[in-house]
Amino acid sequence: MTPDVWLLLAAAAVVLLLTAWSAWTLTRLGRLEARVERAWTALDTQLRRRTGLAAELARDHAAAVGEERAARLAAAVREVRAPRTGDREMAENALGRELRELPEDLPGVPGALRADLEGTATRIGLARRFYNDAVRDTHALRTRRLPGLLRLHASRPLPRFFDIEDDLREVTGSAAGGGRARP
Repeated sequence: MTPDVWLLLAAAAVVLLLTAWSAWTLTRLGRLEARVERAWTALDTQLRRRTGLAAELARDHAAAVGEERAARLAAAVREVRAPRTGDREMAENALGRELRELPEDLPGVPGALRADLEGTATRIGLARRFYNDAVRDTHALRTRRLPGLLRLHASRPLPRFFDIEDDLREVTGSAAGGGRARP
């Protein structure tokens, strides 16, 4: 075999490897995109559930919560449902603060509603972590040098992180026996 044939075979092998790697990367990006969508659906569902529970608390149990606090809670619910500034994260933070400021003992509020609120807060923290992990993995793969050079998934926008205040550290710390949670 001549050196030209070897060079041609080497070039063909490089093209074949690059094609295989590109196909694998595109498949991985597609899976990550689906993972981000599923995680967002789970997070959005829990956020909407919390909003509904907070609205029920403000509407049906205003006397137990206190009229002023119920009005603030109802205003936070309205802001979450239709954020004036367009910043849902800020509205969700305001609602979360209002709910965290509620006293532990709310006479007249059914225990099931309080348990639902606490459970939803835990699920929001976990769903947010799963969503942000999926977004981080997508960013990591799409911002590597070769996918950027080949413009893989370049027409699709990068997903945004969803950063709200939650009690995830307390949840994971108590679930792990008081251990320190990952930030």
